[in-house]
Amino acid sequence: MGEIRYGPSGLPSRESPEEAVAILVERGYTACEVDFASGFWMKDEYAWATRLGELARDAGIALSIHAPIAAFMGHVERDQKHRRATGMLDHSAGVAVACGAELIVFHPGFLLGRTRENALDAVVEQLAELRERLEAKGRVVPFGIEIMGRVRELGTAEDVFAVATRLPWVRPVIDFAHLHAVTDGAFITTEAFTGVLALADEVLEPGAPFHIHFSDIAYANRNETKHLSYGEGTLRAEPLAEALARFDRPSTVITESPDEESHQAIRSVLVGTA
Repeated sequence: MGEIRYGPSGLPSRESPEEAVAILVERGYTACEVDFASGFWMKDEYAWATRLGELARDAGIALSIHAPIAAFMGHVERDQKHRRATGMLDHSAGVAVACGAELIVFHPGFLLGRTRENALDAVVEQLAELRERLEAKGRVVPFGIEIMGRVRELGTAEDVFAVATRLPWVRPVIDFAHLHAVTDGAFITTEAFTGVLALADEVLEPGAPFHIHFSDIAYANRNETKHLSYGEGTLRAEPLAEALARFDRPSTVITESPDEESHQAIRSVLVGTA
């Protein structure tokens, strides 16, 4: 079984890097996903991020970054929205390099009236162009494409693994809450979790951790509706823990639960409370 690092989807304080890391340590976390989903918020961003990275490394906390929701690739036109998304991902990469984040999580985008094949081709093409831009700036960092919770848009497990297979620097981000939602609650056995992890294991480079999002979830008509406090729905951490034990690969598990009690309940299952 590989090492499991675990923590929340958002820094517990935006006042200072020192306060944020102190709280993470106090609560027993060994990972955290920096929360830019709704926008960039750090003051003196690169200095803030650099200090955060220093403190996190000293504390043994693995950092990742969630890029803004609008920062997706695969636009139909190379218009203002595409340029804005590219700039957001570029900026996310700069912050990631500054703080030593292990990857940048982003959403796969939308079909936008196209066939799934054409939409995926556009995502891959635009990500490849972005990579060239980042290489020129010294901002090369792995990207993580997230499995989404809606069945009629881009972001199924098949979509995510297809992109990760075509671009080795793009890793699948396995959101088990989303998978539970789009399968009408099928993720209740160890085998269900193991099957998805095995697919990820095939496309990840040696030593790269599984990157996992986890929380209890409400859903309807095979679409997510909201994250739940742990125990209010039917997704449980025990099958995930049993599945992870079958792999030597390390993992980073990010809790997207709405409250600290849920974070700690899941943590107690995955890594204990010592």
